[in-house]
Amino acid sequence: MEVTDAVSAPDAEGRPRRVTRRFPLFTRDTARPEGGGRAAPGDAPAPARQWPMLAVLGTVGLGLLLTALDVFRWGTLLVGVALLAGAALRFVLPSVGMLAVRSRFTDIATYGLLGLSIVLLSLMVQPNPWLEIPFLKDTLHFTVE
Repeated sequence: MEVTDAVSAPDAEGRPRRVTRRFPLFTRDTARPEGGGRAAPGDAPAPARQWPMLAVLGTVGLGLLLTALDVFRWGTLLVGVALLAGAALRFVLPSVGMLAVRSRFTDIATYGLLGLSIVLLSLMVQPNPWLEIPFLKDTLHFTVE
C-alpha cells in the first residue's frame, strides 16, 4: 500500500481512509484567502490584475496627502471612505486580488469597522464639528469632572 498524503494514510487496522473534507494533518503551504485570485485575466498587466487594491491604496494615499497639506478633515474623511469602499469591493467582487487578506467576512468586518470609525472621527474633529453626538459630551463631562 502506498501512502501519498495524510488523508490517504491507512487507519489503525490498515484500511485506507476514506476521502474527507478535513484538512490534512500536515500542511505544506498556506491557502490563499477566499477571493484572493486575480481580479483580471492572467495575461493582463499587473496593475489591471490588482485594480481593487490599487484603487483603495490610491485613495488612501490621496487622503494622506490632503492631511499632510493641512486639509485634515477632508483627508481623514477620504481615508475612511477608501476603507469603506474596500469593504464594499470585498463584498461585491468574487476576486479582489491582494485586497483579500483573510476570509471574506473578516475582511469586510475589518475594513468596514475601521472605515466607519475613521469617517465618524473625521466628522467630529474640532473646531466646528460636522457631527455632534450629545451623549459623548455628557459622558466626557461625567468622567472627567
